[in-house]
Amino acid sequence: MTGIKILDLCSMMSGPWATDILGDQGADVIKVEVPGKGDHVRALPNRSGDMSAMFVNVNRSKRSLTLDLKTPEGVAVFKRLAADADVIVQNFRPGVVERLGISYDDLAPLNSRLIYLSLSGFGEGGPLSGQRVYDSLIQGLTGLTTVQAGSDNERPRLIRTILPDKLTAVVAAQALSAALFARERSGGDGQHIRLSMLEAVLSFLWASDMGAYTFADKPVPIEKGGSFIDLIYQTADGYITIATNSNVEWQNMCRALGHPEWIDDERFTTPTGRLENINERLELIQSVLTDKTSAEWLEALDGHDVPAAPILKRSEVIEHPQVLSTGIVVESEHPFAGRLRQARVAARFLGTVPDAPRGAPKLGEHNREVLADYGFADNEIDQLIATGVLGSEQELIATAQA
Repeated sequence: MTGIKILDLCSMMSGPWATDILGDQGADVIKVEVPGKGDHVRALPNRSGDMSAMFVNVNRSKRSLTLDLKTPEGVAVFKRLAADADVIVQNFRPGVVERLGISYDDLAPLNSRLIYLSLSGFGEGGPLSGQRVYDSLIQGLTGLTTVQAGSDNERPRLIRTILPDKLTAVVAAQALSAALFARERSGGDGQHIRLSMLEAVLSFLWASDMGAYTFADKPVPIEKGGSFIDLIYQTADGYITIATNSNVEWQNMCRALGHPEWIDDERFTTPTGRLENINERLELIQSVLTDKTSAEWLEALDGHDVPAAPILKRSEVIEHPQVLSTGIVVESEHPFAGRLRQARVAARFLGTVPDAPRGAPKLGEHNREVLADYGFADNEIDQLIATGVLGSEQELIATAQA
């Protein structure tokens, strides 16, 4: 992504993390924020050095520019930036960028190679298109809460992480990469990409959880729960999970648990039988596991080549030998927030290794730097600050550092 210029008009999670992913891979991401206010995520709790953990984690490798887009002068500045940008990403509610005069149709005539991604919650049309959107609404509307409950008859449950937001971010980053590749391969123009959280989650669910609705001419039964317990088992000192899909894995698990007689039980000799008798099967497994510790069972299961893992608290994850040995969690020094512990860039490139991620910016930290890079003269920048079109935060940062 080195050399790719991205203007990020997004706030909250989905848009900012999409551009964060590309910034970590080398793109120059300029986060355009409201002067004196910025992204709402900046104000969230769990803070250090007046920076929130969530902002630090989804806005690294970016520069911050505070620009008042509600003024004609601010829009004029943005258009000058857009004329030399590769990508613009925005997650305003449908209709906002059109009212501001910074929609794809407004900017494409200035830059035919521009790739413009519009993110929304429910899409550009339909009865819900103008509604404010948060993750829980998407979980509810897509049926994800029912999937999490395990059955249509059970009380719906939220997944306790903002999966729709995060999933949309990953889909958005992939879509932008595909559009950039298509542009470079063809040598042609950019394009407008539209993506909603609703679409991202339904596509995600259809891969495995909407099987009953795949065959249009087949009747759809009520989704029934497969079991009243899941694949998390209690041991003498904690919890583990065991997964046995094949006959060999099931047989090996029976031996590892010291009950080879289960192998010949007609209820469990086939995958279909194990599914039809799932409650009885899982009850048998659970009845044994409380006899020993998690470590003892994991050693026995691993010795029989049975897939199993401990159930860890978040505080335990960062100390687990597998996480430590692979170097997934890294530490760095942030100039304002101090010592950070974060997950490294997930994809490891051996041919085009990007630089280490840069720390998330303070609000307006790069105002002068960004505009200078785009050809603005010092007196122009001074005038923009004096009129409030460009935020004055950088001057405050410089004063504090002095």
